[in-house]
Amino acid sequence: MTYPDAKLVADLSKTEMAPTRQGYGKGLVTAGEKDERVVVLCADLTESTFSHLFKEKFPGRFIEIGVAEQNLATVASGLANYGKIPFISSYAVFSPGRNNEQIRTNISLNNVPVKVAGAHAGISVGPDGATHQALEDIALMRVQPNMTVVVPCDVVEAEKATVAVAFNDKPSYIRLGREKSPVFTTPDTPFMLGRAEIYRDGKDAAIIGCGILLHNALIAAEELAGEGIECMVINSHTVKPIDVATIVAAAQKTGAVVSVEEHQVNGGLGSAIAEVLSKNYPVPQEFIGAQDRFGESGTAAELIQAFGLGKDAIKEAVKKVISRKK
Repeated sequence: MTYPDAKLVADLSKTEMAPTRQGYGKGLVTAGEKDERVVVLCADLTESTFSHLFKEKFPGRFIEIGVAEQNLATVASGLANYGKIPFISSYAVFSPGRNNEQIRTNISLNNVPVKVAGAHAGISVGPDGATHQALEDIALMRVQPNMTVVVPCDVVEAEKATVAVAFNDKPSYIRLGREKSPVFTTPDTPFMLGRAEIYRDGKDAAIIGCGILLHNALIAAEELAGEGIECMVINSHTVKPIDVATIVAAAQKTGAVVSVEEHQVNGGLGSAIAEVLSKNYPVPQEFIGAQDRFGESGTAAELIQAFGLGKDAIKEAVKKVISRKK
């Protein structure tokens, strides 16, 4: 059963569908209304990243850079250095993929509050294939000093995250998806940067996830409950700074952890969790994610299954990690 304080939708099996990038666009408008220092830059993907919502509302605070992702980052760093709060957006394979050096040197090193939005991340991009499916972006951003990394689980949380990073005074990365995904949180669901949220209690294992796969984790936990296995489900939307206290407490309570992410198992949320556990409270851990492979073409649903990211794969990982605990 879910925690009452989680305030999720009543029926997880019957949800609306919307892409997380839409929440980013709405969040931009909200942030822009709150503070005129907010400006938005895009690399010729204004509608794809939903930046057009901000452009329509505040045309004088929107800059179209064109297909020049390195310039996108450097122009934004200059604006931030002179008091603006810039958001930059593109596909994640291009930003932070193509312009990683400029983000590192001009944004993270100088510790200026540029907000990097990487859209169309993960294999759920679908038919565009491996070249356009960013599976390494969390690792690229997580390793950079000063950088905050947030991976919203649905469109509602994406809007909250966008507004939150606008005013955290730090370089920040927001990871967004292309495909419509389940909307299972609500405006009342708790969200705070740096704090993981417990969506479901349990004593046998802790499933800790981020992004759109968290819905699969919740469904898997409900089905496992029917088999007598009670899983805690935690939304670790902030991959950096990660919520050490909540993760350690979950490991202490359950003795087994499964990480779930639409990203390489190396360098992403699972690696961050493993680092926390190895330093504080080592327990068996299984990793759901891309197993050291690039993406490929297919529908989002087909790829989620092919890459072992569906609810059945999560259930198998839970049973495996519990057996390791014993």
